[in-house]
Amino acid sequence: MILNKQRPLIMGILNVTPDSFSDGGKYNTPALAIERASQMLRQGADIIDIGGESTRPGAELVPAEEQIKRVIPAIKGIRQQLSDEITISVDTTSYEVVVAALEAGANWINDISAGEDARDEIDCNDAILEDNSRERMLTLAAERNVPIVLMHRKGKSSTMQDAPSYQNVVQEVKNYLKDRASLALEMGVSKENIIIDPGIGFGKLLPHNLSLLANLDTLVKLGFPVLLGASRKRFIAEICGIDDAEQRVAGTCATTALGVDQGVKIFRVHDIEENRQAADIAWRIKNG
Repeated sequence: MILNKQRPLIMGILNVTPDSFSDGGKYNTPALAIERASQMLRQGADIIDIGGESTRPGAELVPAEEQIKRVIPAIKGIRQQLSDEITISVDTTSYEVVVAALEAGANWINDISAGEDARDEIDCNDAILEDNSRERMLTLAAERNVPIVLMHRKGKSSTMQDAPSYQNVVQEVKNYLKDRASLALEMGVSKENIIIDPGIGFGKLLPHNLSLLANLDTLVKLGFPVLLGASRKRFIAEICGIDDAEQRVAGTCATTALGVDQGVKIFRVHDIEENRQAADIAWRIKNG
């Protein structure tokens, strides 16, 4: 199992969307997606994370049917043309999309709603879901025996940056992730298949992001692998004054090295080669 590897893992971001904040439209055909996945693997990626819905601040929901049209050809193509051994993650909150993705060859679930959304048929309005629908993603992960990433997010993507506030962001995020992981265990998900993610930039302002980044070890102590997704995010621009997202690579690498030192296991990034290098150097320094 890939999570048993000692060194940090690099999860390569592959957005097959027209509107993602950093790379929207670059890889939204199967051929381009396969080519990009192949490049990321050569550069040192351990996991390919494929998403068909932008979750940037202000983004609107994309129906499951449209997400499936985007991600399934990419997943099938990567699985068929590259290798059966590749770890492919599907980045969605939709139960329907995950079912289709797992059938197509994905073997990880990356759910930014931590199992709370589980949308299927939506009309791009905030539908009121029955309580049992919110457990379907966790049940699916248990039934299929696949890893699932549970992320903290304050509000929906469309509204999450509208003045989010916390009394103690580190404690609140920790408690939320602890509760969601406990529920996943109750639903039958194996402990070794639960990964937690603090959700940098998801309903958080600069001070919140910095507090979380300074206290990642607090989440590590919960006993689950921690995933950090800080790649090219806006907080780097706020500190360094770099508006072009593609120019935030060095800032991202700094968070990767910081995360390795605190025990973070997985780094979800756009720039594979640079972050692989940062993670490996930090790992060797930390472990001798």
